[in-house]
Amino acid sequence: MCLSIELETPMKIATLCYLRKDEHTLMLHRVKKENDMHAGKWNGLGGKFEPGESPEECARREILEECGLIPNALILKGIITFPAFDAIDDWYTFIFLVPEFDGQMIDSDEGNLEWIPNDELLDLNLWAGDRVFLPWLDQEEFFSGKFVYDRGEFVDYEVSFY
Repeated sequence: MCLSIELETPMKIATLCYLRKDEHTLMLHRVKKENDMHAGKWNGLGGKFEPGESPEECARREILEECGLIPNALILKGIITFPAFDAIDDWYTFIFLVPEFDGQMIDSDEGNLEWIPNDELLDLNLWAGDRVFLPWLDQEEFFSGKFVYDRGEFVDYEVSFY
């Protein structure tokens, strides 16, 4: 028996991945895409699921597409819900840390890739909520959070650690 749930609020499911090496994190400065809601911001890599993908499959595909690297290890650090993040859809985002990968980096169609020293990440032009959860990547606990934005402005968050 298959249970079908119909949601009134549209939703998107996505990944957000942070590749790390030598005390640096690979970040994407979103400056190339037209009509990009993230324009000018620095983000991790990732994107929306394709039909039938698992979180890990989505993360691997998005990382390969956006930077050319192939993850050898994915560590699921948390899940964040962003209600009506784009003023329409609720976003459910799986947050991964990627400590091992292979391949050659390519240019991204979405922005400029740069290895940022970990102690300088919070100095970047990030979404305000990213400043809250990026330090959690270095904690052992798994997190589940809800980050509320209103017209692009960070309003509030709540989190549980496991």
